[in-house]
Amino acid sequence: MKRYEQFPHTADIGVRAFGRDLKELFENAAFAMFDVIADLEGLKSSIEEKFELKAESYEELLVAWLDELLYNFYTKQIIFSEFKVDEIAENRIKARAFGRSVGANRNRLKTEIKAATYHNLEIKKKDSGYEVEIVFDV
Repeated sequence: MKRYEQFPHTADIGVRAFGRDLKELFENAAFAMFDVIADLEGLKSSIEEKFELKAESYEELLVAWLDELLYNFYTKQIIFSEFKVDEIAENRIKARAFGRSVGANRNRLKTEIKAATYHNLEIKKKDSGYEVEIVFDV
C-alpha cells in the first residue's frame, strides 16, 4: 500500500493519505505533509518529540496532530521524517515524531505549509483500510 499521493487543488496542496489502520493513516498523513515541506530522502533522525493531543473527532484529531507538528517545525526548527502513533482513540492521540534540525538541512526545504485545513476533510473506511484527503494552506 502506498503511503500517500498528491492531488491538484487550486492555490493550495492536496494529499490523499492511506493506512491499513488509523495509526498508519495518521503516520502517513504526517509523512505526506513533511514530504511536501522538505526532501526527506536519506534524512537521518537525531531528535525525538512526543505528542499527546485531544479533539472531538478523528478528523479534528488529525488536523490537531498535523498543526502541532507544523508548530514544532516552525518553533523548534525540526524537519520530521518518521512518525509513530502509539495510541489513538476517537478523542486522543499519543505519538512520537523523529527528525533533524533544519540548520544544515535548510537546502532540503521545498514548500512552506501554513496549516492543515478542514476543507472536505473526511476519514473514510475502505476495504483495504483508511483514506483521507487533506488540503494544506500554502
